[in-house]
Formats: sequence, structure tokens, C-alpha cells
Amino acid sequence: MPFFLVIGAGVVGLVTALELRARYPEAKIVIAAKYLPGDSAKDYTSAWGGANWFPAARDNGPHEDWEAITYRKFKEIAVTRPESGIQPMNIRWHYEQPIEDVGIMTPATGKLWFEELVGGLKKIEQEELPDGCAFGFEMASFVINVQQYLPWLQSEALKLGIPVHRRVFRHIKEAFEAYPNTTAVFNCTGIGALKLGGVEDNKIFSARGQIILVEGPAEPLRKMYFRAPHRDGEATHIFPRGERGGVILGGCRQKHNWDGEADLEFAEAIKKRCCALAPQLGKPEDLRVIKHGVGLRPGREGGARVASELIDGKLVIHNYGAGGTGFQAAWGMAQYAANLLPKQSRL
Repeated sequence: MPFFLVIGAGVVGLVTALELRARYPEAKIVIAAKYLPGDSAKDYTSAWGGANWFPAARDNGPHEDWEAITYRKFKEIAVTRPESGIQPMNIRWHYEQPIEDVGIMTPATGKLWFEELVGGLKKIEQEELPDGCAFGFEMASFVINVQQYLPWLQSEALKLGIPVHRRVFRHIKEAFEAYPNTTAVFNCTGIGALKLGGVEDNKIFSARGQIILVEGPAEPLRKMYFRAPHRDGEATHIFPRGERGGVILGGCRQKHNWDGEADLEFAEAIKKRCCALAPQLGKPEDLRVIKHGVGLRPGREGGARVASELIDGKLVIHNYGAGGTGFQAAWGMAQYAANLLPKQSRL
């Protein structure tokens, strides 16, 4: 009987465990992690997610496929499991430079790869664009209430006979020793892969994000909003958490910044940017702040690592480094990671 150990209980680790259970109903599967849903450490990035589905890939390859697989999975979950925290919601997105200059089209095709996937894009006419924006579209997407979604994923794992253990591994070999006879170890440690002995991936970097959770306006927001100068620029985003779960305001993407403390001066800038983008939020000074948050996204030079290797004769399948795309790519990444198992494991 196969035995799979998943290290890490962020969104990627939890989804990987569920993907393995779907493929191997009789297998022994264990999740072992330092942080679990409900924790709020700066390097437990999943806890600080906005979150939503918004395309970031443009490789004309696996990264686009990961996001497409996840979009289709969200379509299914939103209908069949509304308690999951996945909710259909349109997003209005804007860029401040011409579409040819912002880096969102796939270079190999010169197109927006996701247009057909989301059922088409509705152009925002010039007179409706916020000041300073060159173009914008509205499209069908999903908002993710991470305070529901992460516990739901953990609960699904437990219901399917996947125990969740609180463990701290300083070296990948410690996982082999603590859980002998594993068929494969799935390394879903996110930013922890930088310092995990035996892995120590120096391509990992912190892509610091800062958000504010505020009480929603009297009339709940029915759409998400996004604005950026270009693909890798500092974005303004507004993500409602359900109808009365508050609203996430953000944000930033500060590469190599490891500061886990909220910058309250910058938080005021976030308020102003968000209220300008969605005036229905009200005035910045009237926003009722519930909490400030900082998450260190697990960025990785060259993109996420989904690959296998043998370490001391043990099969390790790496699945980490999604940066800010973990929520929107996790189901696809999990499929690709599970596909790396040798055929004899699939019996």
C-alpha cells in the first residue's frame, strides 16, 4: 500500500493531499506541518491571502495549465460545496499602461490565454476607466474566503482519513526518519524550502505583501477590483470575503523584503488607493479596520518548482514556490506533482 507524506499545510500542501487521496483511495497519507490553518505567522503565507483567481502565468505551458485546471476546479467546488469559501464573483481589472506594455499577454501567442477559459472579457469603456488607466476589462472569476477555505481543506483531509500532524523539520532527512517506509515525500514547504536542509533552494525569495481587513460597506460589494501599472507592479486590489465577512484591501509585492511587521503609513496609502478605485467603500478615514496583515509570498526565480528527485534513496516530489499564485494554481500544481509518481505507485 502506498504511503505518502506531505510536508506543509498551506493551500498547496492541503490540496496536494486531497489530490493524492482522489487517486489513491486506499493509500496511507499524512500531512505534517509547522503551521496549520488558523495560524497567522508571516511565513505561513496562505493565511494572508486575499484571495482570488486572477491569471498571472504567461508561459504557454504548465503554469497556464495549473491556473486553468484550478479555475475549472473552482467552478465545480463553488456549485457543489458552497461552504468551502469559493464564490463566483466578477473582477474589474485595470492597467495604467497600454496592453502591449504591461506584460500580461503570452509572448509565444501575443494573446490573453485565459479569455476563452473565463467565458470572454468585457471591455471597460474609456469613459468608465479610473483616471490614469489605459485599459480595463471585467471577467468572471472567483473570490476565496481563506478563513473558510483553508479550514475546509483541512476538514476534507481529515474526513478522508488524512491525519494532520504538527511537525517541525530542520532537514528533509528528519521526515524520512519520522515517517519511515514512505513511498514518496511531497515537499510543499513554500518559503520554508529556502532553509530546509537537504533542499535549501536559493532561488526562493520573499515577495512581501501587506493587506488590511476592513468592515464592508452597508451595501455589500458585488465585484472585485484590481489596478496596476504593469504585470509586476505594485497593485491595488479589493476582494470581498463573502457578503458580510469584511473586505481585503491591498497591497504590494516587495521582492526580497522579509519584514513581517505592517507599515501603518503604507496602510494609509492602501486605503486611499482602494477608496479611489471603488468609491462605494466610502472615505479612507471612515474605514473600520479589523486587522493589518503581512505575508511573505514564496517567490521563486524561474517560477514554481514541481519536480522529483531522490534524496538518500527516497523519492521527494517538490511542489512549492508559487509566489502569489498558490490559491489560483494549487489544484493544477497538485495534479502535476502527483503525475511525477512512478507507475508502480499508481496501482
